[in-house]
This record gives sequence, structure tokens and C-alpha cells, in this order.
Amino acid sequence: MNGEETMIDGVRRLRVMGAAVRGARIVERVLPAPLDAVWGVMGDLEGGFGEFQPDMRSVRIVRRDGDRVEAIARSRYGFRARLHGVLRPGWCWLQSRFLVIGMAAVDEGGRTRVALTGGVRVPGRAAIVPFGARRELERAMARLTERVEDLSPSPGL
Repeated sequence: MNGEETMIDGVRRLRVMGAAVRGARIVERVLPAPLDAVWGVMGDLEGGFGEFQPDMRSVRIVRRDGDRVEAIARSRYGFRARLHGVLRPGWCWLQSRFLVIGMAAVDEGGRTRVALTGGVRVPGRAAIVPFGARRELERAMARLTERVEDLSPSPGL
């Protein structure tokens, strides 16, 4: 490669990660807002994330070392998970024994391509229980879109 490193963007990386996890679904959409605004909601695990993830009541980061994070998530149904993974601008991959969360966002000329994946994990295997996963991801994407639109200034203002 002539000494040049080829990098793939976060959305492409998420597609690869999702392809490696049996049962994983990926939902993508281009939002009419800049990357900073979109990732400001998505990457705020303790704030904006819970506003667009339908089943998440709260997330609390308990440890951070660079882009490595450990967090405690509580679902609206009372379940709790200790998540470990990576959170950096435009990229998040977190997993626990029973849960996988993957998010990516990349700039597309002032708009932002967003990809989401995740769901209930089959312990000890690279697999997600597929029942309802796509529906939950679609709901999360719709809520994210609404949240980002609420933050965007109206045209002409």
C-alpha cells in the first residue's frame, strides 16, 4: 500500500462489526444536521443517549481511560448491565455479558450518516437475539432524528 494506511470510517466499521455478530441488525439514516450536533446527542451516554434509546432509563460512566469506558446501564424494565468498550467521536461499541450497543456517525458534507446496532446478546457467543431488534433500532433512529431536529435552528432564523 505504498506506506499509506487505509482507514475505514465509523459507519463502515460498524457494518463490519455487525456482520460478525449473528442476528445483528444495522439501521442507517442520513440526518440533515452536522456531525457535531448529532454526535453531541449520541455520544452523551449519561444524557442524550437515554433520550433516544427507547429501552434505556439511565447510563452512568463509572470509569474512563482515554477512549475506553466502563458504564452501568439501567433499562426501563429494571435490568442492569455493566458495559465495557470504546467511546470516541463518531464511534461507540459497548458490550456486557447480555447486551451489545454499537453506534457510528460520519460527516457527509454538512449532513451526518448514522448507523445503530445492538440488542440482547447470547452469552459466550458472537450473537444477538434477533427478535424485535430491528424494531427497537428503528424506534431509536426515529427518536434520534426528532431529538436532533429539535436542536437544529429553524431555516431563516
